[in-house]
Amino acid sequence: MKSVFTLFTAALLAGCSVVGQSHVEIAPYTQLQVDESLGIDVRHYDAMVLVSADMAAHGQNGAFRKLFRYISGANEGARDIAMTAPVFMEASNGHQGVSIAMTAPVFMTDTPEQARMSFVMPAHFTLETTPKPTDPSVTLSEVSDYRVAAIRFSGRLSDRNVAKQTAVLQKWLLEQGYQPASAPLKAGYHGPMTLPMFRRNEVLIALQAP
Repeated sequence: MKSVFTLFTAALLAGCSVVGQSHVEIAPYTQLQVDESLGIDVRHYDAMVLVSADMAAHGQNGAFRKLFRYISGANEGARDIAMTAPVFMEASNGHQGVSIAMTAPVFMTDTPEQARMSFVMPAHFTLETTPKPTDPSVTLSEVSDYRVAAIRFSGRLSDRNVAKQTAVLQKWLLEQGYQPASAPLKAGYHGPMTLPMFRRNEVLIALQAP
């Protein structure tokens, strides 16, 4: 899987409370192995549709604004698709647009050669049924049969916390005999209004096929 990026802002997960309650759909996956003592699990995502913008070209804030405009209606057609709530129909750039409910998490890495930010679409979308962006710099792609190891932690998604959790996860992978297939990815599930102790953060590493 190509590197994808996570960014947390109040606009992304505005439905989160200060204690971590959220109405945002979680990208579905199957747990294959769990180490509860370390907060680590190996999981399998059947398929995910990603909508992406180039952070190198537009900057972090610019890429986020492009993606947020896309899920807010800057997309073509799809008027007959049953959307995850909320669903709003609005005209956008001369096209009939759909306001798409966001899914968590959104992924982030700091690798400059893969400077993309990507939102995960709701699970009922396929690449064929996902509304096409009206902005040509916003792209769609699909990831399938994606197996990762993830470590879950609370607090802030700071570089220090991410480095600490990444080291724990990499040590566990070595002990378990897994072969990494990607650089670590950061993931978060709550916005900045949620108290750090109630936030769900993750570091994920894709795994080679067994």
